[in-house]
Amino acid sequence: MSNAKSRLGLGTSLYFWALMDLTTTVLSSTPMTGVELKTLFSDRAQSHQRSKRSWVWNQFFVLEEYTGTDPLYVGKLHSDMDRGDGSIKYILSGEGAGIVFTIDDTTGDIHAIQRLDREERAQYTLRAQALDRRTGRPMEPESEFIIKIQDINDNEPKFLDGPYIATVPEMSPVGTSVIQVTATDADDPTYGNSARVVYSILQGQPYFSVDSKTGVIRTALMNMDREAKEYYEVIIQAKDMGGQLGGLAGTTTVNITLSDVNDNPPRFPQKHYQMSVLESAPISSTVGRVFAKDLDEGINAEMKYTIVDGDGADTFDINTDPNFQVGIITVKKPLSFESKKSYTLKVEGANPHLEMRFLNLGPFQDTTTVHINVEDVDEPPVFEPGFYFVEVPEDVTIGTTIQIISAKDPDVTNNSIRKIVNNLATKSAFCWYGNGLTSCAILVCVNPASLLMTENVLIQADKQELKLCSSAIFYNPYINKALVDITEVPEPDTELPRFDSQECDFGQVT
Repeated sequence: MSNAKSRLGLGTSLYFWALMDLTTTVLSSTPMTGVELKTLFSDRAQSHQRSKRSWVWNQFFVLEEYTGTDPLYVGKLHSDMDRGDGSIKYILSGEGAGIVFTIDDTTGDIHAIQRLDREERAQYTLRAQALDRRTGRPMEPESEFIIKIQDINDNEPKFLDGPYIATVPEMSPVGTSVIQVTATDADDPTYGNSARVVYSILQGQPYFSVDSKTGVIRTALMNMDREAKEYYEVIIQAKDMGGQLGGLAGTTTVNITLSDVNDNPPRFPQKHYQMSVLESAPISSTVGRVFAKDLDEGINAEMKYTIVDGDGADTFDINTDPNFQVGIITVKKPLSFESKKSYTLKVEGANPHLEMRFLNLGPFQDTTTVHINVEDVDEPPVFEPGFYFVEVPEDVTIGTTIQIISAKDPDVTNNSIRKIVNNLATKSAFCWYGNGLTSCAILVCVNPASLLMTENVLIQADKQELKLCSSAIFYNPYINKALVDITEVPEPDTELPRFDSQECDFGQVT
């Protein structure tokens, strides 16, 4: 029993020696299509000792993508008990047995009968057995072995996430990282250089560069200005075999956009604006617009307009339209052509959002001059004053002038005025007489006894050149009105209530 154990130990040592030797041979030499693996037999010629036979094999290696017409030879199984007389039958089982791989049961030759692709399956685990062909009795214990599919460079690198979209701020320093691209090679990274990828740039220079090992794209040119060129199409290539001749390559597109920074100060295309406004324009009405052009966009092009100087700074105001970034000049106080015919404003347009590193490109504000002319409007006559209080004695004679009503044209032309008396309630006891210029007289035209104690008379004045009749006077925009309050004053000889002279105590009713 001890001799048997000794020989078993010898056989085991031979097995590992064979495994290491064959592995070294296969991995350190040119890939082989097949390796003959024979049973390793240890037989020490010692008297009266029984010999122990054993068969072992290493893993097989076979190249993928065989395109020949004949089955691909993989390797050979052989037992030293096989005398070549066909008495030994070799059996193959396990993964792919009979479908991918076949074995000649007499010779032990293994062939691949289907195309092998390492990227689909990298290895197969099979079992082999040697039987006595006549009795079917196992001649050797069943053993397991592996067939490894050896890689060839049959896959080009692929950018699985491409095409790429990236953004980088304009005016970025050289070397600023933009984006990293990654190519995947399905070949075996542990065998040769089939999966060793090298990156290069085919289109996009001199603006950008790519790291050959990492695929990181960086800016390569200083002062890249978005306002000059905003979009770039960069083409990156990934090549296997370390970039050497004969390697397979794949490409991808990277669309890079320069984002805006505030590197452009605003400028007024017009240094002088000429505007006009009617003197009758209401408060907050628009006079005109100014615009400072900024080549930037978004928040970097936002503008704030301010009136910084001029004799109209208190009369006009300016606001910024947030949608179009224009300055809207509006009326702040009432205007009068007769008082002031023109104004001058100095308007500033400035960026409220600044970037410190670009302040040297400023100043980020600009000014323009705005001249505003006030246009005359034909205004209605003006009574001076607009309300009269007249006292009339009760014994006044018919035809007596009781009040002179005056009005004037506020316009520069100073047109003549005509006047109309119109009673608001009943037929008036007064009549009018106009001089055709700027005033008229109110006269008593009926018997004084018919006068009311108080009567309101509406006086309307319009410009003579309009030649409006009284029926149309209420539709004339150039009309103004004065209210005359006429009160009868009793004469002294008129009997008035009198108190009798008598002494009265405090609180006494008399």
